[in-house]
Amino acid sequence: MELLQFARGTALNFALLVFFVGLAWRFFAIALLPFKKNPTQPRDGVGTKEKAVAWFQGIFMRMWPHKSFRKASFFTFVNGYVFHIGLFVVFFLFGPHVSFIKDLTGFSWAYLPSPIIHFASVITTLSLIAVLVYRLRNPVQRLLSTAEDYFAWFVTFLPMITGLMTVGHFGARYETLLAIHILSICLLLVWFPFGKLMHAFLFVFSRGATAVRMKHRGAQL
Repeated sequence: MELLQFARGTALNFALLVFFVGLAWRFFAIALLPFKKNPTQPRDGVGTKEKAVAWFQGIFMRMWPHKSFRKASFFTFVNGYVFHIGLFVVFFLFGPHVSFIKDLTGFSWAYLPSPIIHFASVITTLSLIAVLVYRLRNPVQRLLSTAEDYFAWFVTFLPMITGLMTVGHFGARYETLLAIHILSICLLLVWFPFGKLMHAFLFVFSRGATAVRMKHRGAQL
């Protein structure tokens, strides 16, 4: 019980503080980046309106691979959607998680039945394992992978597996499993703003900015 109280209290409060301060720091640092004006003339017919449209095109059109790369990257894209959607469903639509968010923010919403969440949790966990196996077996991905990539996978996987163990009462007392699960979430929150998991927010800016630059040069999106 002492471990659970620590996880729910001091550890969680510290993790949330680091998470929100870290997010603010990252966005503030991005806002302070020097703005470089493109000295080249845009292609004919490319004005502010066309660049704004290109921004949104860049965000949404890149959510599915170009037909030239569709066959080679099919598994990566499909599996990516599986675990991203799965993570969203498990975190935001599980009853206890909704109650947890309500305690923190005062906001709540409808949630899915537990059997559906349990199924989604298993699928998401298997999907994350498939991500790791593919990364280790693919020569190119293995060569490009860094310690940060594997650590990001670890801090994402840990809450999923500990959550399943907690729900299944597997391996220890429920209070101990719940404490470990909360601590794993604390680790994820602390790491989130400083590693590659930050792409959950930054992909909007990177894809949009890239699309605007391409449009400026007259490239076909």
